[in-house]
Amino acid sequence: MKKIIFIIIIILAVAGFFVYRYSSNRTITFNNQNRQTINTTTPMTISSPAFLDNQAIPKQYTCDGAGINPALQFADVPSGAQSLALLVEDPDAPTGTWFHWLMWNIPPSVSQIAENSVPQGAVQGQGSSGQNVYGAPCPPSGIHHYIFTVYALDGKLDLPSYSTAENLQAAMQGHIIEQAQIIGIYGR
Repeated sequence: MKKIIFIIIIILAVAGFFVYRYSSNRTITFNNQNRQTINTTTPMTISSPAFLDNQAIPKQYTCDGAGINPALQFADVPSGAQSLALLVEDPDAPTGTWFHWLMWNIPPSVSQIAENSVPQGAVQGQGSSGQNVYGAPCPPSGIHHYIFTVYALDGKLDLPSYSTAENLQAAMQGHIIEQAQIIGIYGR
């Protein structure tokens, strides 16, 4: 009986080690006093005080209201990021994915985009409407999902302001350190 209990304890200890070791991105270092410290990487996030993830976008941020961009907040941007990019898309559009807003060269120190604004130094690209502005959600019918994705990049992008979402996506290839998204819903 003692042998079985001992084997169970060993199995649980080994299983616990593997769960701890592979459950998150952890690095272990030793400081000058030879004490162990653990640094845990927290994933980057994007949120909005105007709506929660997978919840309705308030009318004022749509074509049925003022049509201004909602405030966005970024947290835990990776320390190696040299710039941020933002892409807002509607995959439910009848003609295929519709790009409502694209922006790049946002300074990585920017932790929020205020309502109805663009961060200083950022470049707005050409959305599916052909304009370099926030294109407010305006679905012809039904419920649509608006995906707000922020990208942490390892450098600044050398793109002209007439660049499209496809140009932006191509330029970001191989330069994305991390990304995060929030989805807003709007229907008519």
